[in-house]
Amino acid sequence: MSGKPIRVLLVDDHTLFRKGLAELLEQSGTLQVAGIAGNGDDAMKALGTANPDVVITDLNMPPHGGLALLRQVRAAGWNGPVLVLTVSDAEEDLADAMRGGAQGYLLKDMEPDDLVEAVQRAVRGETVVAPSMTLKLVHLLQGGGPAAGKAEALKQLTARERQILDFLAQGLSNKAIARTLDISHDTVKLHVRHILSKLNLTSRVEAAVFAVEHKAGR
Repeated sequence: MSGKPIRVLLVDDHTLFRKGLAELLEQSGTLQVAGIAGNGDDAMKALGTANPDVVITDLNMPPHGGLALLRQVRAAGWNGPVLVLTVSDAEEDLADAMRGGAQGYLLKDMEPDDLVEAVQRAVRGETVVAPSMTLKLVHLLQGGGPAAGKAEALKQLTARERQILDFLAQGLSNKAIARTLDISHDTVKLHVRHILSKLNLTSRVEAAVFAVEHKAGR
């Protein structure tokens, strides 16, 4: 982003949550709240004026919900990342959101730092999901996903990288992996970058799918 803050459009029908989330994102120093809306209609009006880099929307909100907003946003020709931020950890809601064109599915009980990092990764082009939803997304994507046919690449990974790959498949966040292995958060991030590079993958989601698909042969 060349030092420019990431512009965010927030859409949620709960006023207190909207305000709290806006303050949280602004405090990150890398994100800027460009617009706030309480429903899909207001969000569509704000989309043209706020000029966001990313839209974060609740899933269940009156009158039509986040999925309807997602369809409207895409129909209007806006191709930036749309992230669903919800309390629902149901696999069917995850499936509906991802099939509808969402680039991420995040939960409202996520750690603030993990949420900020997820937004940053989404703007870089990654698909992002809350760590606790990773296995559910892997289940949805299994069967010819983007990681197929790369079993030979596993031999390039160090023992530590294979260990971290397993943790990614389990849905652990970088912080949780760091605590488990008693290493720094930055060290985990470096290992993840190496894993993605060696396996020619573009996101943690692809890495998790890869790990599950090839676990039996490791």
